[in-house]
Amino acid sequence: MSTHSPANSSLTLPSGMPQLRVVPMPKDANMYGDVFGGWIMAQVDLAGSLPAAHCANGRVATVAVNSFVFKQPVFVGDLLSFYATIIEVGNTSVKVNVEVYAERNHTPEVVKVTEATLTYVATGEDRRPRPVPTV
Repeated sequence: MSTHSPANSSLTLPSGMPQLRVVPMPKDANMYGDVFGGWIMAQVDLAGSLPAAHCANGRVATVAVNSFVFKQPVFVGDLLSFYATIIEVGNTSVKVNVEVYAERNHTPEVVKVTEATLTYVATGEDRRPRPVPTV
């Protein structure tokens, strides 16, 4: 999904619109300015739920975090971009891959900081599983 520029071998953001962009604040980090992994996980879950809910045409609930890899640290002031792609649709579930890139605070540096795969289940008003509509 990402590309490297041959001239300076720096990473660039993927093409397309991210599902979410956010800057972590001091309350999201420890005393050294390193952002908590749990905060990043919550943002990944939110970003992944957006295309899942769109695909399911309504409410979804997270049922599994299939994989989650922290590749680089995230710091207060980084601009994070969350790119989410549906990779599988089942009878009641939607599996989404989320990649997270950081534009380092006040620099042109871009790094891939996290990637995860999550599974969501479509739920009805009764919060029980329901079929994902077919396209």
